[in-house]
Amino acid sequence: MRSLLFLVLISICWAEPHSDNSSLEHERIIHIQENGPRLLVVAEQTKVFTHRGGNVTLPCKFYHEHTSTAGSGTHKIRVKWTKLTSDYLKEVDVFVAMGHHRKSYGNYQGRVFLKESSENDASLIITDIMLEDYGRYKCEVIEGLEDDTAVVALDLKGVVFPYSPRLGRYNLNFHEAQQACRGQDAVIATFDQLYEAWRAGLDWCNAGWLSDGSVQYPITKPREPCGGRNTVPGVRNYGFWDKDKSRYDVFCFTSNFNGRFYYLIHPTKLTYDEAVQACLKDGAQIAKVGQIFAAWKLLGYDRCDAGWLADGSVRYPISRPRKRCSPNEAAVRFVGFPDKKHKLYGVYCFRAYN
Repeated sequence: MRSLLFLVLISICWAEPHSDNSSLEHERIIHIQENGPRLLVVAEQTKVFTHRGGNVTLPCKFYHEHTSTAGSGTHKIRVKWTKLTSDYLKEVDVFVAMGHHRKSYGNYQGRVFLKESSENDASLIITDIMLEDYGRYKCEVIEGLEDDTAVVALDLKGVVFPYSPRLGRYNLNFHEAQQACRGQDAVIATFDQLYEAWRAGLDWCNAGWLSDGSVQYPITKPREPCGGRNTVPGVRNYGFWDKDKSRYDVFCFTSNFNGRFYYLIHPTKLTYDEAVQACLKDGAQIAKVGQIFAAWKLLGYDRCDAGWLADGSVRYPISRPRKRCSPNEAAVRFVGFPDKKHKLYGVYCFRAYN
């Protein structure tokens, strides 16, 4: 008898709804709604491009399958944007909206809001783009028990460059590598950024940290000291290492800047301290490594004069290879870390625009 009653209950719970079922309990109504048109979330573009300091819209719209309606009207729509970490294992809260309530998080506060061009538009506008904004974002729309997601990649136009400090190669743990990039107007590069740089021709034989904690290096011209002559070109992967104890170089990423990068015309060559003061006297600051790479790569800056930079290194940017000025390739040439007190060079300055 109990078995028969159990079967009867099952058949009732899964019966199709009829117009005379006005006495159904609340739980059954919710169940019937779940079997209705499915909520769908769609990104019209899976990747958008922008630059540092700009504004961008991450597209996201929602609707119900086989209908033109945005929502059922029974439940409030909740929109949540998160940023995915490079390994997809974590999500960083960016923005949440439900009804008239809005909340943004972290360094996104005051910079993000919904576009809301229509009732089903959950697109996110990010203003004053930062280097750290690069990455993949998830748009999640929730209505009652229904939810769906879409992922949009935010890409920045920029340049990847290898970096090691005055102490020499393989002297940075992961945390020091992050700080080293920040100190040069950059952030630690992602694997995707390094891969794109390799595709564009970056060849570097020293292994460096990436943002996911891995250690890798790009090779376009296989040779004996860099994996061997018989290996194929590619991004070599050393794997994941102890972020506190292991020491390598770092690959940094920077983008365009809001200012003027220039070689200071001065009657004499300068020591490092004199170079710093000369830029200040000119209403600027001594330029950083990230700024010389951005000027070279993004603006085509070309100057065959070695000059001091903020980290105490001496470099010069060549966009048009020629005799006595990087004859074989366009590059930011590295002279070294000379004695700050006794060696004399020119200087590269940077003046920020207000």
